[in-house]
Amino acid sequence: MIKGACNCNAVQFEITRDVKDIYMCHCSICRKATGTNGIGVLVVVNADFKWQSGSEHISTWKKPNSDWQTWFCTVCGSKLPGDNDSERKFIPVGLITQGAEQFKVRHHIWVNSKASWDEIGDDGLQHPHAYGTANTHD
Repeated sequence: MIKGACNCNAVQFEITRDVKDIYMCHCSICRKATGTNGIGVLVVVNADFKWQSGSEHISTWKKPNSDWQTWFCTVCGSKLPGDNDSERKFIPVGLITQGAEQFKVRHHIWVNSKASWDEIGDDGLQHPHAYGTANTHD
C-alpha cells in the first residue's frame, strides 16, 4: 500500500496497487505551477486511488484557454493528485509518505519544452511530448 498527504496532512490518500514508474514532466506549465524544473508524478487508474481524509480541503484551478487543471490543499497550498484523464489520476510523487522504496524515474515527458538550465541526469526514457502521444502543447 502506498500512502500520501499534503504538507499539513489535512488531505490524505492511498494507492491500493503497487506502482513503480515516475513520469517527470518538463513542460512550461508544470515549471510555473511548481516553481522548479517540472514535476514528478505517478499515474494510476481511478479504481486504485482513494482519498482517505480532507476532501473538503481540496480546491482546483483551471488554466484559461487550456485543458490544464491543478488541484491543491486550501490549508497549506500543496499540489494534490488530480485527473490525468477520465480513467487515471496523476499523483505528485513528493506527496508520498509510505511505499516509495520501489519508485524510479522511467520517463521524462515534454523534454522539447524543458528549460535550458534543466539537465536530465538519469536513464529514464526521454519523450519530446507526452508519453505515447503526438501532442504538441507547451
